[in-house]
Amino acid sequence: MKVPFLDLKAQYESIKDEVAVAIQQVLDRTAFAGGPFVAQFEKEFAAFCTTRCAIGVGSGTDALWLALVGLGIGPGDEVVTTPNTFIATAEAISYCGAKPVFVDVDEKTYNMDPALLEAAITPRTKAVIPVHLFGQMADMDPIMEIARKRKLFVVEDASQAHGAEYKGRRAGSIGDAGCFSFYPGKNLGAYGEAGAVVTNDVELDRKVRMLRDHGQAKKHYHDLVGWNARMDGIQGAILSVKLRHLPTWNESRRRNAGIYDELLQGMDGITTPKEAGYGRHVYHIYAVRVPARDSLIGVLANQDIHCGIHYPIPLHLQEAYRSLGLGKGRFPVAEKTASEFVSLPMFPELTREQIEYVASEIKRPVYQKTLT
Repeated sequence: MKVPFLDLKAQYESIKDEVAVAIQQVLDRTAFAGGPFVAQFEKEFAAFCTTRCAIGVGSGTDALWLALVGLGIGPGDEVVTTPNTFIATAEAISYCGAKPVFVDVDEKTYNMDPALLEAAITPRTKAVIPVHLFGQMADMDPIMEIARKRKLFVVEDASQAHGAEYKGRRAGSIGDAGCFSFYPGKNLGAYGEAGAVVTNDVELDRKVRMLRDHGQAKKHYHDLVGWNARMDGIQGAILSVKLRHLPTWNESRRRNAGIYDELLQGMDGITTPKEAGYGRHVYHIYAVRVPARDSLIGVLANQDIHCGIHYPIPLHLQEAYRSLGLGKGRFPVAEKTASEFVSLPMFPELTREQIEYVASEIKRPVYQKTLT
């Protein structure tokens, strides 16, 4: 049996008639760059996130970068985040001219450890970016308490957490801004590149809208030095279609995670993800931790089961950030978990039969021998 890591075609097949209608409407109105279909999606996504505003942009990286620029982050500033994330989180900081400062993560949630945050703050710190990794939100109350006490902005990197919740509040709605990626493999994915910034701050909304469109307050009047980071009309229309299905798809992910939990429970050498008591996980990634990662991936690949690794090298150990001078051992939890993560197949259309097959192969003696 073949089990893909992700099956975008299965999802497309389930909604292709709706998508075809949406794309045809964009073509008929020739509303290709920004325009009414993006505006409609922005309205719908703000309502979904329970925020006042949403701004469609070209990618999740654009969302992070423009949110920081809109908040006034620039050269000489520091922004605190975590090292176990996709590099876009740090790139956005760097492209503002600011410096990323890392703190280690909690070993149960893999998100920012609030107990370590205050020690990382200096007089140059201007913002904090908690990353809601794998679909679970960071522990936001203590993060917000520290940030407000120190007068810091909080930008939620919610690129993997569409619809996740913290004490009943949606991802993106707690900080000064929330940033989302709609890369095709996300819980809410476009058919290309797209992203969004959500906020309750009307002034930040105004700035990000200008920044994404060459700094224009209106056509030909450039109040800011901006960039071309508009969302395409076709992506806006497709995302509106898919947003209607997102709650059901997230429930399917949670169901699938529950099946994995049930089948892998009590297995020596396997640490399954834990849902924090404060929130609702949406399982963008179902990452287990194993001491013999390469062996497990090899065993599963031989049986046509496809896995991923998110992320094998923490950012402070990447060549791109060598200049920070942060060597191995600086963030031990992030480093340890990065060496053990295996992302098992996870998507809404995954069947129980497929999950049972994956679990049975993990339990095979050929792999279990590597643990003894």
